[in-house]
Parts: sequence; C-alpha cells; structure tokens
Amino acid sequence: MSNFFWADAPSHTAYPVARAGFPFMFTAAFATAVFALLGWASLALLGLLSFLFISFFFRDPDRVIPFGEGCIVSPADGRIISVVETENSEFYEGKCLKISVFMSIFNVHVNRVPHEGRIIKIDYHPGKFFSANLDKASENNEHNAIFLETKKGHRLCFVQIAGLIARRILCHIQKGDMVQRGQRFGMICFGSRVDVYLPYGTNPLVGIGDRVKAGTSLLGEIKSDLEL
Repeated sequence: MSNFFWADAPSHTAYPVARAGFPFMFTAAFATAVFALLGWASLALLGLLSFLFISFFFRDPDRVIPFGEGCIVSPADGRIISVVETENSEFYEGKCLKISVFMSIFNVHVNRVPHEGRIIKIDYHPGKFFSANLDKASENNEHNAIFLETKKGHRLCFVQIAGLIARRILCHIQKGDMVQRGQRFGMICFGSRVDVYLPYGTNPLVGIGDRVKAGTSLLGEIKSDLEL
C-alpha cells in the first residue's frame, strides 16, 4: 500500500495555475501584446515580466498527501512563525495548540485542508491589514475562519488571514461539506498567513523557523487516545 494519496485529481498541464490568476494573467498578456504592437518596447517588456510574475505567483502544483491516522498537514506553504499553547481564543474554546504559517509573496498561495472531516462553520470577518507576521494580525486583520470536526469528534479550526498586501481571501468550501486531508479549498491573493488551532494534547511536529508545504508537510498528530 502506498504511503501517499491524491486528495485532488492531478492536473493535466505541465504548469498548473490557480483559476483565480486567469484574469490577472489575461490582463497582463493583453497589455503586453498592445504595447508590442505599438512599438513601446519598454512597456512591452514590463508587461511580459508582470505576466511571468503573476503566473509564478498563482502556480498550483499537484501534491501527494501522506496517510496516517490523526495526521495534520500544513494548510499553506511558508515558514512556521508560531507554535504555542493558548486558551479560550476567538477560534477555539478551551486549551489548544496554535500553529501559524507565514506565506511570503514567493510561496505557493493555494490553501489545503489540514485534516479530513466535516465543515461545521465558516466565519468571515472584515478587518485591518497589518503585516501578517505580527501577533495582532490573527484577530485584527481580515480573516476567514473554517471550523472542522473529524470523524472521531475532534474539532479544529484553520484561519486564512489577510496581510499587508493581501486584499482578497478565497474559500471554495461551505458549511456541511465533507472534505479530505490535503484537498484544495482556497487561497489568499498576494501574501499572508494561516493559523491552525488543534485540540490540546496534539503532538506538534514542527518548530519555529521550519519551512512547510501545503498538503505534504506534517504540522502535528492528534493522538488516538486524546480526550474530546
């Protein structure tokens, strides 16, 4: 038996790009063509560079997802900036383990579900746009909180948080949906972070400064004997 599986069907292109990037890519390509036809070489070059950067930013590589009961995969590509136990936050009642992943503009920005289960609530809040690596960004910035219940009854929450540059949070799942670990569920356009709130007693598998990839890197493990 394989130790990995596909949460989403593999793409049929050599360079998969998230659908959200198509309008930006089309605009950049159209502007480049117009500038080239008008003979404006400098602007045409700038348009081409913009098209290449947008294509890079909205890349959406296929990922194989690790098997393992209770395994929590990273919902985002980036760097771990916080691994801390907290209590009675806006996103989790009681004690929990909070892990934060910071995404720079150079990371893949497609987000993936950290654990299989049922979506029991989605709570969007408008807010400010502090730099996403600051602690106050978790509650003060625009964010979208997704609450999930596993088949064993454990609850967790993962929160898409806008940053200094990000101005658009995309989420394609809804309350009541059954989701798979590693499944694509949205993205944050142009940078930010994702916080994950896990049941107290979850075994963390990452530390501050670690680099992780959405769907493939393990953040932690919910122990089978963990109390509800």
